[in-house]
Amino acid sequence: MDTRRRTSAWLASATAAALAAGGLAFAMSTQTATAAPTAQAVSPFAVNGGATVPFTEYEAESAATNGSQLGPDYTQSTVASEASGRRAVTLGGQGKYVEFTLGKAANAVDVAVNLPRGASGTVSVYVNGAKIAGKLAVTSQYSYVDTGWIAGAKTHHYFDDSRLLLGQNVAAGGKVRLQLDAGDTGSATVDVADFEQVAGAATQPANSISVVTDGADAGGGGDSTQAFRQAISDAKAQGKEVWIPKGDFKVTSQIPADGVTLRGAGNWYSVVHSSHFIDQGSAGGNTKLYDFAVFGDVSVRNDNSPDNFVTGSLGPNSVVSGMWVQREKVGLWLTGNNDNLVVQNSRIIGTTADGLNLDGSAHNVTVTNNFLRNQGDDSLAMWSLGSPDTGNSFAGNTIVQPNLANGIAIYGGSNNTASNNVIADTNALGSGIAISNQAFLQPFNPLSGTVTVSGNTLIRTGAINPNWGHPMGALRVDSYDYAISNDVRISNTSFIDSPYSDFEFVSGGGHGYTVSGVTISGATATGTGTVVVQAETPGSASFSNVTATGTGATGVYNCSYPANLPAFTINKGSGNSGWDGTWGDCSSWPQPGSGPGTTAGGASSGTTGSTTGGTTTPPASGNLARGRSVTDTGHADVYTAANAVDGNASTYWESTNNAFPQSITVDLGSAQTVGRVVIKLPPATAWATRTETLSVLGSTNNSTWTTLKPSAGYTLNPATGNTATITLTPTSTRYLRLTVTGNTGWPAAQLSELEAYTS
Repeated sequence: MDTRRRTSAWLASATAAALAAGGLAFAMSTQTATAAPTAQAVSPFAVNGGATVPFTEYEAESAATNGSQLGPDYTQSTVASEASGRRAVTLGGQGKYVEFTLGKAANAVDVAVNLPRGASGTVSVYVNGAKIAGKLAVTSQYSYVDTGWIAGAKTHHYFDDSRLLLGQNVAAGGKVRLQLDAGDTGSATVDVADFEQVAGAATQPANSISVVTDGADAGGGGDSTQAFRQAISDAKAQGKEVWIPKGDFKVTSQIPADGVTLRGAGNWYSVVHSSHFIDQGSAGGNTKLYDFAVFGDVSVRNDNSPDNFVTGSLGPNSVVSGMWVQREKVGLWLTGNNDNLVVQNSRIIGTTADGLNLDGSAHNVTVTNNFLRNQGDDSLAMWSLGSPDTGNSFAGNTIVQPNLANGIAIYGGSNNTASNNVIADTNALGSGIAISNQAFLQPFNPLSGTVTVSGNTLIRTGAINPNWGHPMGALRVDSYDYAISNDVRISNTSFIDSPYSDFEFVSGGGHGYTVSGVTISGATATGTGTVVVQAETPGSASFSNVTATGTGATGVYNCSYPANLPAFTINKGSGNSGWDGTWGDCSSWPQPGSGPGTTAGGASSGTTGSTTGGTTTPPASGNLARGRSVTDTGHADVYTAANAVDGNASTYWESTNNAFPQSITVDLGSAQTVGRVVIKLPPATAWATRTETLSVLGSTNNSTWTTLKPSAGYTLNPATGNTATITLTPTSTRYLRLTVTGNTGWPAAQLSELEAYTS
C-alpha cells in the first residue's frame, strides 16, 4: 500500500460514507497562567491584498485578559492549531474575561468561540465596564466534526461564530469585555472578535414584493417556505424583485430562484434559517442574491445530502453579493451553467466542507472580495469534473483556517487564476494554495492552458500530512493522477512563517508523475520552518527573484518518490538568495529550526539534483530539544507534548490524569551529547510549588533505553522561576525520555519546557 497517499472527500454521492463516531474529552486543568499574553503572530489583515472587509479583527491573545493563552500549536486535532495565529485565550470559569480596546467605532461583534464538546450557553458582554442586556449565545453543536472516511482525518472544526448587535455605538478607545458570569457557560476559548459598525436596516425598495406580504413569518416561528416561493412567483410574473425585510425566516426546503432578485435589508438584519436553500440543476440565469444572511443547522458532514446554501446552478450572468453564510455543509456547490457568475463582498463561515466549489463546466466565474473562515474542506476550489473549468478567477479574498484541506485549490481545468488572495493557518490535509491534477472522480479534466497564481500572501500555511508523515507545502504543485506539463505561472508570492516548506512539487498519489512547465518569478519567504523548496517528484521549475530569510533548516529538500526516479531540476535565474543549501539525507525530513543543511552537488545556480550524505547537525550549544519531534504516552485535552519543546514557557504538556507513570520522548534528530536537562513550568505564580518525581533515559534507536539519571524528586518553585536543572554524565543519545511517576501539585505529569544541553 502506498503510505504517502492523500485521500480527500468530496460531495458527490460516490464518495459518501457513514460518519465515524469520535470523541474528545475535555479535562481542563486549573493550573493556568493569568498574565495577559502578547501578540506574536502576523494577522491576515496586516498585509497587502485580500478582501476589504467591513469589520476590524482583534485577536484574543492580544487583548487584556485574566484567562490563559492557548498555543501556539500546529498539532493536528487540537483547539489551538485551529485558531487564527494558532493562539487563543481560554476562559476557565466565572470571572474570567477577555477585554478588547477598540481602534475603530463599532456597534456589533462576531466572535469565534470554542466550547467543550456537548456544551452550550452564553457569554456576558460589558461595554466600558457596564454589563449590557444582550449576551453571546455560544454552542459546541456545530463543532467537533468527524469524517472517518477521509484518510488521515481526525476530529476537527473546533470553533463556531456567534454574533451580537451591541445596542449602542462604542467609540474608538472604548472597551468591550467578554466575561463568564454566573449562569454563563462553564468555560470557553476565544479566538478572535470582529467588531463592526453596522448601518441601519435598509428599507424596501420600489418595484419589489415582500415575502411578508405573501405570508412569511418574520418572527421565525412559522415555516416561510411557501411564502418565499409565492413571492418569487409573483415577482417574476410582475417583473419585480423579492424583498426580505428585517426579521428571522424559517425555510425548511429549497426554493426556486432562477432569474429573480432576492434582496435583504442587510446581512445583520434579514436572516434566513435554512440548511438547503437553493437547489436547481439548471437555470436560465440573471439570478441575483443581495444583502441577507443564511444560517444553516448543519452539525455533521454528510456527503449524500445537499446541505448547502446554493447547490447546482444559478445560471449565467448571476450575482451573489453582500451575503453572510454560516453553518452550512457548503456555501456554494456549483455544477455548470454558471457562466460569468460573480460572487463578491460576502462572508462564508463555519462550513463543514467547502466554502465554494466550481464543480466542472464553470466559465469566467469571478469570486472576489470575500471573507472565508473555518471551512472543513477547501475554502475555494475549482474542480474540473465532467468538463473543464475555464477562465475563472479567485481574486482578492481573505481565507482563514480551512481546517482539513486547502485555502485555494485548482484541480484541473484551463486558464484559471488565483490572485491577490491572503490565506492563513491551514491545517492537516492542505496547503495554502494547491495546483493539482488530483482527479477524485472521473471524468476529470487535467490542467491545461495557463494557470496564473500571482500576488498571493500565505501566512502559516502548509501542514504535516498524517498519511505521508511529512509536510504539504504552503504552495503545492501536485501531479497526483496526471503529469503536469502546461504553463503554470507563479509570481509575486509572499510566504510568512510557513511552519514547514514554501514551494512543494509532488506526485501525491505516489506515482512519480512529472511536474514541468512551472515558472516562479518573484517571491519572499520569511521565517520558514524547514525548507523553501520541497521537491519530491521528477520534473523541473524555473526560479527568479526568490528571496528567503530566517529559514529553519536549509534551502531545498530534493528527494523523489519512488526513490529510483530522477531528482527534480531547479533552474535558477537571477535575483535568488537565502536558499542555497540542500538537505543531505533523504531518509529523514528536517525538523523545523534544525539549522543549515548539508549541500552536495551545489545549489547556488543552474540545476540541482538529489543529494546524499550526512544529516543536518544542530549546533553544539543551545537547546537541543527545541522544535524537535516529540511524543508522549498520553495528554489531557490540548496540552500536548509539542508544548514542551516550543520555546514558550507559558504553554505546557500535561499527561493523562491519574495514570502514572507517564513519559515524554524527544527525538533530537541525530545522536547528540547531552550533559544537562532543564525542566520548567509556567512562571506565573498561579503555578504553586510542586515536586515531580522522574527519571531520565536515553536511546540511540528508540528501542533500547539506558537510564541517564535514576528516579528522583525535582522541586519547581515560582519564586525561583519554576525551573529545575538535572545534571547528567555527558552521554551520546538521540532519543531523550523523561518518565514521571509522581507530582505533588497535580495528578499528572506537567512540563512547560523540556530543554537539553550539551553541557
